[in-house]
Order: sequence, then C-alpha cells, then structure tokens
Amino acid sequence: MKKYAAEFLGTFWLVLGGCGSAVLAAAFPELGIGLLGVSLAFGLTVVTMAYAIGHISGCHLNPAVSLGLFAAGRFPAKELPPYVVAQVLGAIAAAAVELGAAAGATAHPAIHGYS
Repeated sequence: MKKYAAEFLGTFWLVLGGCGSAVLAAAFPELGIGLLGVSLAFGLTVVTMAYAIGHISGCHLNPAVSLGLFAAGRFPAKELPPYVVAQVLGAIAAAAVELGAAAGATAHPAIHGYS
C-alpha cells in the first residue's frame, strides 16, 4: 500500500508542478517563465520525486512508464493495475487543485487590472 500512495503523491506532484507551470505560462505570459521555466519545472518535479519516493515505488509517475516496464519484463503484471490506478487518481487530484487555482486566479480583481 505504501508504494501505491507514493505513486499517487509522485504523480500528483508531477502534474501539479509540471502541468501547473505550463498553465501559468500560457495563461499569464507576463510571469515570464516561458518554455525554459516549464521544462525546468517538469525536470525538477521528477528529480524531487526520484529522491523522495524512488526507493519506495520506483518512481514511475506515469502509467506509460509502468506499462513499458511491464512490457519489458521488468515489472510484475499483478502490480500494474494498482500502480496505474494510483497514478491516474494522483493526476486527477492535481488537476482538480489546478482547476481551483486557475478559477480563483481569473476571478481575482488584480488579474484584470483592478486594484
């Protein structure tokens, strides 16, 4: 159970940090993070999770990685479904947080030039 929670947390972090930075870069270009900032955000989220959960779950963070490891014979079939479920749920949870943050940001008066 600990490794599934680690995959949930890791995928949550990846989607929140990586995709969240991409959303901010697209929605608010004046922030200035650009493509380099988004790339760094993705890379740094993977590195932080590799150190944080790599020893627990292997730090797949993505159903495609888990499936690829299974196809290569390096991951057991019985572990694949719970890993994928944990990763998908982590991504959905992070997307919900991002949706809430983006909705709150666009509703904020300072975003529209009001003080």
